[in-house]
Amino acid sequence: MENTRCAWVGKDQIYIDYHDNEWGKPVYDDKILFEFLVLESFQAGLSWITILKKRENFRKAFANFDVEKIANFTEDDVEKLVLDEGIIRHRGKINAAINNAKLFIELQKEHESFSNFIWKYVNHQPIVNNWNSIKEVPATTEISDQIAKDLKKIGFKFFGSTTIYAHMQATGMVNDHTKDCFCK
Repeated sequence: MENTRCAWVGKDQIYIDYHDNEWGKPVYDDKILFEFLVLESFQAGLSWITILKKRENFRKAFANFDVEKIANFTEDDVEKLVLDEGIIRHRGKINAAINNAKLFIELQKEHESFSNFIWKYVNHQPIVNNWNSIKEVPATTEISDQIAKDLKKIGFKFFGSTTIYAHMQATGMVNDHTKDCFCK
């Protein structure tokens, strides 16, 4: 008997693995939180499966998501990334990743970790929703609106409320597995 999963998963093994092993599981590790921030910012306007299929290429192109290294990327690095067919070659998003890395480091210093900063929005506890169907799952919430507003004020790029809510789902700040999902 096969496990019942959230309706968005489909049959693609990369989606199945992501859903079963990562999506909705709380992440407090700054390195992983940063990885998801980079990936989510590149996802804006694209499907998540596109990003997942390029994840290893992103990992190589973006120094294994080492925030310090990315914060120090130069214009030469940007030019190499724009030519890298393994990633999304969007100059604005590449520059945003570098900008956001610098701001991420500032938030780490100010709050002892980025995890402390981001998780405070949910009182350091995952929000566990009880959706009957994927149709009930929102694209944004008041909390994602606030985080997006605060990050924009700090200077983060490519982080609207929808992207932030996706980040919250990916890192387990919210658990949006539907009631029938075995991961619930």
